[in-house]
Amino acid sequence: MSQSLVQFCAADRTRGVALLEGGTAQVLRDTPSVIALAKRALAEGTTLSTLASELAAGTLDLAEVTLLAPVDHEDPAHLLLTGTGLTHLGSAEGRDKMHRAMVDAAQQTDSMRMFLMGVEGGKPACGEIGAQPEWFYKGDGSSLIAPGAPLPSPSFALDAGEEPEIAGIFLIANDGTPVRLGYALGNEFSDHVTERGNYLWLAHSKLRPAALGPELLLGVLPRHIEGTSRIIRAGETIWEKPFISGEANMSHSLSNLEHHHFKYALFRRPGDLHVHFFGTATLSFSDGVRTQEGDIFEIVAPPFTLPARNPVGRASPENTQVRAI
Repeated sequence: MSQSLVQFCAADRTRGVALLEGGTAQVLRDTPSVIALAKRALAEGTTLSTLASELAAGTLDLAEVTLLAPVDHEDPAHLLLTGTGLTHLGSAEGRDKMHRAMVDAAQQTDSMRMFLMGVEGGKPACGEIGAQPEWFYKGDGSSLIAPGAPLPSPSFALDAGEEPEIAGIFLIANDGTPVRLGYALGNEFSDHVTERGNYLWLAHSKLRPAALGPELLLGVLPRHIEGTSRIIRAGETIWEKPFISGEANMSHSLSNLEHHHFKYALFRRPGDLHVHFFGTATLSFSDGVRTQEGDIFEIVAPPFTLPARNPVGRASPENTQVRAI
């Protein structure tokens, strides 16, 4: 039976954490946040699952509270959003469609070469280091959007596209060791028109907000995950497609992706939180869909019991004028 944690805000504006198990939610005593629970588990030398079970103190009706992102930090600058692409079997096809210029169809793009590097060396033997994946930065904790809240697309964006993914959630322990807290269902929101314009604009296309479903799944991620990604417009589903994830459907192992992220010392700063998106192979953009403000993204995938659901929003125009003093 899977276990997961949710963070919530009650009607009196107090925060709490609940353990979801077997279709019920139980409030955890004296636990205002997942990061507080994780730090306590580390200090006591136990697991999140064990400590949460010990602190469970009564049922909670999720309909009576506001669900928050499954992890956050009191200082948003100490939560980093990052990700890796071209990690799923089949993901190169959609990316290759975007990047292939009007040239010989047999010519490999950089995307295809990167993908093949993962296929050949992304799952190294135990103790060995595998191929480096594509890597990108999305933002800090200010870019993490709460469940149900609009995903604000910048005023200059050319596209507002979903990417249904699994994200790993990590806390850096006091000794600098990355500690995996669990996994979340996510929407790695991106600008695919900008990316298609020039592959070197990938970094720009990823500097967008992102959303997570409310649950932090504890324990081991299933090797095979089947979910559904859909777009709802004015109450009608205008696009829907299954997606798959988990290591059985990936060209890289999760441990290889983790290694190539945390090998950098700046990502091992004690006390920091990391939300790292592991990639996808399913995009509505690849099927010619162009989203509009107000469209709703809905991503569901067992063993997660709650969806990642957010409407498309629009950010206010940016003031980018620089002045000297």
